[in-house]
Amino acid sequence: MKDQRFEAEVAITGIGQSTIGRRLGRSGLDLTVDAALAAIDDAGLTPADVDGVATFPGESADPGFAGCGVWELRDALDLSLRWFEGSPQTSGQLGPFIDACMAVACGLASHVLCFRTVCESSAQRAGGRADVVAGEPRVHDWRRWLSPFGAPSAANWIALYAQHHFDQLGAIACNARANAVLNPNAVFREPLTLDDYLGARMISTPLCLYDCDVPVDGSTAVVVSARDRARDGRRDPVHLEAVGCGLRGPFAWDQIDGLAGMAATGAAEALWRRTDLRPCDVDVAELYDGFSVLALAWLEALGFCDVGDGGPFVDGGKAISLDGPLPLNTQGGQLSGGRLHGYGMLHEAVVQLRGDGGARQVRDRPEVAAVAAGGGPLAGCLLLTR
Repeated sequence: MKDQRFEAEVAITGIGQSTIGRRLGRSGLDLTVDAALAAIDDAGLTPADVDGVATFPGESADPGFAGCGVWELRDALDLSLRWFEGSPQTSGQLGPFIDACMAVACGLASHVLCFRTVCESSAQRAGGRADVVAGEPRVHDWRRWLSPFGAPSAANWIALYAQHHFDQLGAIACNARANAVLNPNAVFREPLTLDDYLGARMISTPLCLYDCDVPVDGSTAVVVSARDRARDGRRDPVHLEAVGCGLRGPFAWDQIDGLAGMAATGAAEALWRRTDLRPCDVDVAELYDGFSVLALAWLEALGFCDVGDGGPFVDGGKAISLDGPLPLNTQGGQLSGGRLHGYGMLHEAVVQLRGDGGARQVRDRPEVAAVAAGGGPLAGCLLLTR
C-alpha cells in the first residue's frame, strides 16, 4: 500500500477559523464565510481558484450540529465546483477531508475547501444541552433504543467505558485547560486544578462536568491542494503522510467491547499500514476529546501506549504536557478550547507544524503530528508532516 499512497499527491495549503465563542448569535453561514475566506487567503488563493468543497455532516436534525451546508457556501462565495461532498455517513468528522484528499489526488479538483461549522451553543437555551435533547425527535433512528432508558446523550453511552480509568481522567482535563490558558482563542482560560476537577458536578458517572467538551459557535476551514499546485502558496505546505478510517463492528455505542473495541482501533491500524513512520516519530498529538476518555482511547489505539495502559500513561499529566514526550491537544482540545468537532484538532496540528503556536508552541518545532477525530463507532485519523 505504501507505494500507492494518494497522500503523496496532496498538501494542506491554507487554514482559517471564524470567531469561536459561546452563544455568539451569528448564523452558521456567517461564521463559515469568515473561516472559508481566511483559509483561502492563507493559501494565497481567491474564491475563483476553489473548485471543490467538502463538509461534515452536510445536514442534521440536531439543532446547531450542522451550521452550514455545501450549497449555502457555494452560493455565498459564488464558487464554481467540479467536486463536492457533504454527508453524515462517513468515517467520523474527518471523513469528508479524507475524501477531499482522494478527490484532489484523482484529479477531480485542484483546491478543495473543507469546513466544519457548529452553532450548538446558540442552539441551547436556558436549560443548556438538556433543552436541545428534549426538543429532538428520537424515534427515527438507532437512538430510539436508548432514549426510553434515560440515555439520550453520548455522555451516557461512553461513560461506562470510562469506569476503569475514572481516577486518571482528570489529568487529561487539567492538561487541556493548562494549554487553553495559553490560547487566546480558547473558550475557557481560567486555570483548572485537580481539586476543581474532582469537585465538579457529575454528568454521567464517572464523567463529570470537565470530562465533557464545551459546545460553542464557530467554523474551521482547511484548503487541500494538489501537490504540484501547492508549491506557489503563501505558506509552506503541510504534507499528508497517511490516513486511517474504517468500521469493523456494528454502528452502536452500547455494543462496543471496551476502549479497544472502538472504531479508533481499526482506523489507527489502517493508518500505520500506510506509512513507515511509527508512533515514536510523532512530536505532537491532537486527539479527539469529546469526552476525556475518548482521548485516552485514541492514545491506546494509535500505539502511544499499550492497550489498557492509557490511564497510567496520562496519570500526573507530565507525559502529555507541552514540554512532555507527547504534547496532547495543545490548543486546549474540545474540553477547554471548544467543541469544533475534530476540525479544531486539524487546524491546531497545522499551526504547530508551522511553528505558529505562540505561547503554546511545542518546543523544537514539531516535524510530525497525529490528528484523530470521532468516538465510539466513528473514527478517522491523519498523520501530517512538515
